[in-house]
Amino acid sequence: MPHIATTNPATGQVLKTYEAMSTEQLDGAIERTDLAYRQLRDTTVDQRARWMNAAADLLDAERDEIARIMTTEMGKTYVAAQAEVTKCATAARFYADRAPAFLADEPADAAAVKAVQAFIRYQPIGVVLAVMPWNFPLWQVMRFAAPALMAGNTGLLKHASNVPQTALLLEDVFRRAGFPEGAFTTVLVGSEAVERILADPRVRAATLTGSEPAGRSIAQIAGRELKKTVLELGGSDPFVVMPSADLDRAAEVATTARCQNNGQSCIAAKRFIVHTDVFDAFAEKFAANMAALRVGDPMDPNTDVGPLASERGRDEVHAQVRDAADNGATVLCGGEPPTGDGWYYPPTVVTDLTPQMRMWSEEVFGPVAGLFRVSSYEEAIEVANGTSFGLGSNAWTRDPAEQERFATDLDAGNVFINGMTTSYPELPFGGVKNSGYGRELSALGMREFCNTKTVWVGEGAASAGAGAHAE
Repeated sequence: MPHIATTNPATGQVLKTYEAMSTEQLDGAIERTDLAYRQLRDTTVDQRARWMNAAADLLDAERDEIARIMTTEMGKTYVAAQAEVTKCATAARFYADRAPAFLADEPADAAAVKAVQAFIRYQPIGVVLAVMPWNFPLWQVMRFAAPALMAGNTGLLKHASNVPQTALLLEDVFRRAGFPEGAFTTVLVGSEAVERILADPRVRAATLTGSEPAGRSIAQIAGRELKKTVLELGGSDPFVVMPSADLDRAAEVATTARCQNNGQSCIAAKRFIVHTDVFDAFAEKFAANMAALRVGDPMDPNTDVGPLASERGRDEVHAQVRDAADNGATVLCGGEPPTGDGWYYPPTVVTDLTPQMRMWSEEVFGPVAGLFRVSSYEEAIEVANGTSFGLGSNAWTRDPAEQERFATDLDAGNVFINGMTTSYPELPFGGVKNSGYGRELSALGMREFCNTKTVWVGEGAASAGAGAHAE
């Protein structure tokens, strides 16, 4: 029986537990979501927009209570949780506003294909399974749910088992906003139920944000069932600092980039690759900034870094740091978990890393930064790309020629120059290599789960109305 519970990471106290759904209950949930799809696909995009804007209004009105639930479930600071709720409301409104344009028919060159009329039409495909992680328990779901629902699909959410209240809350928000019953359904099940769900013929596609092994598993099942998937997996993002960089600003942003969400973010900067000409100066500024961060109660507005989401996660981070230190690395700050309740870990900076150390090639999911010294642009690119991951990346340089080269040479789905990697509804988001495939957000994210239908109209047929349809 899977353990589905809210356990406060700041105290280790179990606050609420849930029974996993039976096979019959799960089948009923899939049936409701499929029936809702048959309703939702026949509504207008304007009607769906009204419901989506109502959901955004509910998120704004209930922001503080929603944020409190997220903080007690996975430990992010209350301030960060409030910002996450606001970001979700913004994304909901973005898709409510933009869906008519994103879903409008696209005229093609009819003459070139010997037609009177030719165009592309975007239509929903059905029930989409979303397997989501705990680290951004609302945002990760909303960036799938908003475009999927606006396209006319329905969502079946299998959330991480340590954030059940957040999962149920979002289902309730969409229901109260007016979406048909079952349009967005949370299923309280363990990971062992995912294969059964994805094999169900009523489920047409899946999206997963999570670990590389989880992504491989989903992709294998979906491949066998011939179902579309979008995967956003792990990252070990480089943060490259070149001699022309504004070091004060780079060190300031580096601190936020590494410790956002208590260091538990796939797109957090993790490997800091610094040119030797500025390495010592940057390392001093960065380590001082990291050491100055306040670790403590995530409900305290003055706290910078709260606890990690689980004891196992905290212990794994510490094991990676100890492995580096035991094999000759230098720990510039942090490196020892505090005593007492909660799964806290201090902001930590490690340098003198070698390929024999776990931190050289593994993703560290906590507030721990690895510093790498390089002597040239070419070496910086070699180290930056020398990982199996390719999600986000950062480069700091005031040289326009270097900026252009980084934009091309960094092997990642996202390149941010003189700024911190983040996600925006307006921009596509996703990775390459072992960080997954497909894109979320922007028009691309909406169309990932659409039938991109070609329509060709010949002589003697009435006009099909290209450009007028928005489904």
